[in-house]
Amino acid sequence: MDLSVVQGFTKSLAMTVLSEIGDKTFFAAAILAMRYPRRLVLTGCLGALIVMTILSAVVGWAAPNLIPRKWTHHVTTVLFLVFGLWSIWDAFKEGEAEDLAEVEKELNAGMKGHGGESKEHNKDADDLKKQRRPFLTQFFSPILLKAFSITFFGEWGDKSQLATIGLAADENPLGVVLGGILGQALCTTAAVLGGKSLATQISEKIVALSGGVLFIIFGIQSFLSTVES
Repeated sequence: MDLSVVQGFTKSLAMTVLSEIGDKTFFAAAILAMRYPRRLVLTGCLGALIVMTILSAVVGWAAPNLIPRKWTHHVTTVLFLVFGLWSIWDAFKEGEAEDLAEVEKELNAGMKGHGGESKEHNKDADDLKKQRRPFLTQFFSPILLKAFSITFFGEWGDKSQLATIGLAADENPLGVVLGGILGQALCTTAAVLGGKSLATQISEKIVALSGGVLFIIFGIQSFLSTVES
């Protein structure tokens, strides 16, 4: 296997695992898995993360073709260093369980809107309701779509997405995609199987510090490396 693919794979895997463990989407997957079938939650969450990883890698791969590679390299270096400092700053902020509580509160608020409905429906009413369902829910489980949408929009513009774009601009995009997907699969599976009990045992401070150090190492390595024309 090409060395550049291995390097991109290794960096992406390490970055993804340390970015996603303790992330809001990690907590969302853990909480959803307690309320709905795990298979549907895992499929929806992981599907969203895979799509996001591929889209981010494509953007990163296309960037050097639109902007001089020298500039994309420098931007990537700055991104890694900024994200590293950002993660370390987050690690020392108070309220280690704030993200978990915030995600749980948002999900509870969303479910309240569906409460109080009568459970007594006749067959005609059920058929009419099914006909009025959104197009996608006629083919996919509403639970799967809910898990997909919560994860996808929760990840959009997130630090890990921007880091994946930067990594794909500087490393082999194939390796970045493969490493990212494996990392997402490991984290999401752990969240779904472990549930809230696992989420509450994770030290967000240690994860954030580890991720910050890793980003800074990537930034220093990128700064010291030569730019291929």
